[in-house]
Amino acid sequence: MKKVAVIILNWNGLPLLEQFVPAASRFTISADADLYVADNGSTDDSLAWLRSHHPEVKILELGENFGFAEGYNRAIKMVSEPYVVLLNSDVEVTEGWLDPLVSFLDENPDVAAVQPKILSWRDRSKFEYAGAAGGYLDRLGYPYCRGRLFDSIETDRGQYDGPPADICWASGAALLVRRQDYLDAGGLDARFFAHMEEIDLCCRLHARGRRVCAVTQSAVYHVGGASLPQGNPKKTYLNFRNNLLLLHKNLPRKKGRRLLFWRRLADTLAFGMFILKGDLPQARAILKAHADFRRMRPLYTDLPATDTLSGLPGAKRNIVADRYLLRKKK
Repeated sequence: MKKVAVIILNWNGLPLLEQFVPAASRFTISADADLYVADNGSTDDSLAWLRSHHPEVKILELGENFGFAEGYNRAIKMVSEPYVVLLNSDVEVTEGWLDPLVSFLDENPDVAAVQPKILSWRDRSKFEYAGAAGGYLDRLGYPYCRGRLFDSIETDRGQYDGPPADICWASGAALLVRRQDYLDAGGLDARFFAHMEEIDLCCRLHARGRRVCAVTQSAVYHVGGASLPQGNPKKTYLNFRNNLLLLHKNLPRKKGRRLLFWRRLADTLAFGMFILKGDLPQARAILKAHADFRRMRPLYTDLPATDTLSGLPGAKRNIVADRYLLRKKK
C-alpha cells in the first residue's frame, strides 16, 4: 500500500482539471503517492476527460454534490493510505512539493497536519489569501495568516521561510493530514458545507493534543476564489456564519458566550461599513449569517470543558485593532 493519497475534490470543474491535473499527476504520483479525483456528482465531461487523458489518476465517484466538507469526508473514508492531502482543484503544485511535507510528518509523530507555503497563482510574488504561510485565530476568533491580514496580502520575500512553524490552522487548499487523526477528530463538519471547515478541524486536532504546522520548504500556487470569488455575498455569508459556529463549538459555554458577545459588536461594525459603502448585498449576508448561526447553534451541545483556542499560536493578537486602528498591513 502507498503512503499518501492526494485527493482533488471536483464538481463540474473540467476547465480546472484540464489546467492543473497534468502537473498534479506529474509531480505527485510516485512509489509512495497516488492522485485521486473525488467527483461530487458532476454533470459535465470531467470524468470522461480524466479517463481519456489521465488514466493514471484514480477516480472516486460520490454520486451527488455533498459540498467541500462532506465530499472530503466520504472520499477519505474510501481510501486507505495513512496520509491524505486535501488539494483544491485550482492549485498548481511544483516539483518535489510533497516530499518536505511527508518527511516532516514522518519525523514528528505529534504533528497531525501540515500545509505548504501557498502563493498566488495570479501574482506569483505574493502570498495567496487562503492560507498564505499558515493561519491563526485572533482573540476575537477572526482568522488571519502569516502573510495576510484581512485584505492586506504580503509579497513573499522569504520572511516566513525557515524551520517548520506551529500554527493554529492549515489551509484546506493544500492540507496534508494523518488519515487516522482526521477520522478520530470527526473529519470536516458537513454542516459548514464550505469555508472555515478546515479551521474548525484544526481546532479539534489541537483539542486532542495534536500539533498543526506550516512547512515552507514546500510551495504551491493557488488561484483562489474558483468556486466563490472574494467579495461574493454567499462567500461572506458562509465565512461569517461558519466562523461563529466554529467559536461556539470549540469553546466552553461561558467563554463562548462572552466571546460571541464581543464578536456581535465587531460584526456590527462590519455591517455598518458595508452600509456606508452602499454594499447592501454584503450587509444582508452578515445579517443572514447571524440569523442562521442562532438557528444552528442548538445543534451543537457537546461543548469542550476547557479553552484550548486562547493558548494557540497567534491568539493574543487583535487584528481588527491592528489593521483598522494601527494601520498595520502584515
